[in-house]
Amino acid sequence: MAISAPFPDVSKQPGKGIEVGDRESRPVDPDRSSLVLATYNIRYGVGSHLISSGLLRKLGINVPRPRAEAVAQNLKTAGRVFSDNALLPRPDILALQEADKETGRAGGQHVAVRLADELGVSYVHVGAGIPRGTPPEKREWWLNFEEQIALHDSGDTGVALLSRTLLKDIERIDLPWHECAWRPRLAMGATVELAGQQVRLINVHVDPHGPLDNQHQQVEALLERAEHYRLPRVIMGDFNTLSKQKAVEIRRLMESHDYVTPFPTGTPTWRGAGLRFHADWIFVKGLEVKRWGVVRPLNVSDHWPIWAEVAIENWK
Repeated sequence: MAISAPFPDVSKQPGKGIEVGDRESRPVDPDRSSLVLATYNIRYGVGSHLISSGLLRKLGINVPRPRAEAVAQNLKTAGRVFSDNALLPRPDILALQEADKETGRAGGQHVAVRLADELGVSYVHVGAGIPRGTPPEKREWWLNFEEQIALHDSGDTGVALLSRTLLKDIERIDLPWHECAWRPRLAMGATVELAGQQVRLINVHVDPHGPLDNQHQQVEALLERAEHYRLPRVIMGDFNTLSKQKAVEIRRLMESHDYVTPFPTGTPTWRGAGLRFHADWIFVKGLEVKRWGVVRPLNVSDHWPIWAEVAIENWK
């Protein structure tokens, strides 16, 4: 049975779990004809060795140590990569997934805030609202390498947008989920202006657990929500398409709603123990992708960031 509401209920929390940190964000220059967008499952800044670190934890060894310093250094490294215009164009907007807020596994760091400070930009963080004191459901063994947030950890995880320009109409989008293996899944939406035209952005973290149908339900919920904004649109983030079949089917679903992507199906964006999968995507509608890429040298996470420069098409 799919559950559509978040658990715990965040509807009574201030801002529904939405935290905004502004740094005098400004509209895009009216003469600017394109935006550089990037998306990155940053894995709370703990590093790239998902499977080996998971195996070590089973032996009672939890790396890296000391955690706070290691995460801080990784976020500094990420900040440099997203700023120096060497491995990718400097992003105007960076979408983050697994952006922990002061969890033990992130060394108490607020990942979105720390990285926004490194970049000198504003941020919006949407907390997942993880259940406190609730043990996770049993998961498939190949998805059981991730370090879990402690049962009574006061922190949270979530998604975030870091932006050099003004974001408006920010919203939380809770996704349907089944017997949540660890935490509810969510997305966030925001609007940005480009060349006098508003563009709707959605940043998503889809659940990898369970069958393909579960992922279809979550993506269909995103597509339905995006239709409320009759604007050029971008849906980007970690779709967790961790098999060839899932990558093909989710791409087919997006294309059936007139979204396109420049990334060839099978482009590696996640790796672990010699495996490579296409987990992360940028889909656009009513926009032209001028150039794109994968930032493979960055090793702050088990994912690699992906990016695309987009421009307005003739939109009606």
